[in-house]
Amino acid sequence: MNKFQNIRFSSVGDFLDYIPEEERIIVEELRNLVFECIPDIKEKLSYNVPFYSRKKRICFIWPSSIPWGKVKENGVQIGFTNGHLIHDYAGILEKSDRKHLHSCTFFSVDEIDFEVLRDYLFEALELDNGIKQK
Repeated sequence: MNKFQNIRFSSVGDFLDYIPEEERIIVEELRNLVFECIPDIKEKLSYNVPFYSRKKRICFIWPSSIPWGKVKENGVQIGFTNGHLIHDYAGILEKSDRKHLHSCTFFSVDEIDFEVLRDYLFEALELDNGIKQK
């Protein structure tokens, strides 16, 4: 543990058990979508939240109950590590003060546009594969 993180999860299961039910439902929907779109993706806890990678980090899921993130109250953020390279045709990605990382925050499952996120995940996969030029 470091001075900013007073919690350390030993597994994604521990992480899921810790977060409130309303966030867990959103997190599980987003996780399912990530695994559906990129079946061979690796899930690993970093900063005590799940990050997803193949060759490099592709995305992460960060609920607001993990206090050392920049997530709006009671929301769950999915962030794309190369979000600045994703064509945000739906206008849902938040840049905030980050140069490369772009994200979107959901406060309920009903807010999630699965088709748009699916497109963004496939585009992030193309970036990871080097198919889409940076």
